[in-house]
Amino acid sequence: MPESTTVIVGASIGGVRTAQALRSEGYPGAIVLIGAEGELPYDKPPLSKSILAGDSTMAEITLLTTEQARELDLELRLGQPAIRLSTANRDVELADGTRVAFDNLVLATGARARPSPWGTPNGLHVIRTAADARALRRHLGTTDHLVIIGGGFIGAETAATAVELGMRVTLVDPEPVPMARVMGAEIGELFIDLHRRRGVDTRFGVGVESVHGEHGSFAIGLSDGSTLAADTVVVGIGAIPNDDWLESSGLEVSNGVVCDVYCRAIGHDNIYAVGDVCRFDNTRRGGSTRLEHWTNAVEQAVVVARNIARPDKKMRHEPVEYVWSDQYDWKIQTVGLAGSSTHTVIGEVTNKARFAVCYPDENGRLAGVVVVNWPKALVTARKAIALGVEYAEFAARLEAMTVSARTTVKETT
Repeated sequence: MPESTTVIVGASIGGVRTAQALRSEGYPGAIVLIGAEGELPYDKPPLSKSILAGDSTMAEITLLTTEQARELDLELRLGQPAIRLSTANRDVELADGTRVAFDNLVLATGARARPSPWGTPNGLHVIRTAADARALRRHLGTTDHLVIIGGGFIGAETAATAVELGMRVTLVDPEPVPMARVMGAEIGELFIDLHRRRGVDTRFGVGVESVHGEHGSFAIGLSDGSTLAADTVVVGIGAIPNDDWLESSGLEVSNGVVCDVYCRAIGHDNIYAVGDVCRFDNTRRGGSTRLEHWTNAVEQAVVVARNIARPDKKMRHEPVEYVWSDQYDWKIQTVGLAGSSTHTVIGEVTNKARFAVCYPDENGRLAGVVVVNWPKALVTARKAIALGVEYAEFAARLEAMTVSARTTVKETT
């Protein structure tokens, strides 16, 4: 008989990676992986890109096959969302009424798309699940004009994909420079220019007051008094953590499950959280933080698996934050904390677009870097932030890398 049972609620990247990491750590107990969706676990970043474009299949983005689950001795329970947690009884109740007992519990239920304030008429979409992406793709086949509400990463990636599919695209956001939330206004303008050069009609600094109609005949009323006609509408206005089902559990929940630096729920030594639903004690930011980053979920999975399998050698979660986005031929990668008004741009912004934007913290150390199409700069930046390198020193190092690259090219030619 297994020595203990770890139940993981949530079968996206955080849940699957936790299960795999538990076995890598030598965890000998039973592992039960519970997923709300009926299909095998899959990776979500491709949904707004290669899946939407038809360049990838669901089989190609599957995170865990049935055979792999069997090899790892994982019990999969898919298609049954968890609806209640009893910390006293140490069990989770599923939608079909069954209860799953645990010794250790990992909450990996992620986040869902923030609902459309304009209802869900036929032809209005969000993108968070495979079913969402499939439904949108079906409508894109009969779409000439797509209107996207929300200029964050999901909206921008969907715009890039739709343009490359040959559609007319309008991107609407109430912020004058949507990417300024992550990169600052000046750098955010570079990304607006990128979309405009590719033909996207950008309506920034303008809100949406109404959405009427359905697929093929939408009318979107804007706050400047204008009206957009559209065949299909995508709403990408953020996400909400899936923590509602924990309301009666007694866990501390505040826009996510509140955890310590070990990703352990406050006051509960045998309950952990990973991914979008985890609000952990972030020592780098100096406060409680919830991150909706793929890389953060993967790194938290490793931490939680270690802390369950080897409780005598607990690991702290102190990430150097990292997020990426693919838009047209730009691979945009952000590491650390970017977005302050003080920054240095190094590299080629125009033409081939290979550059980095460096941001300092208040103590003069490197705080964050936005990198476009420059993998070596990204690797250097991650190491520098982890080591607490001085901002000026790092900027000089990157500048030297550009000189070295130019010299190499010149010598080669």
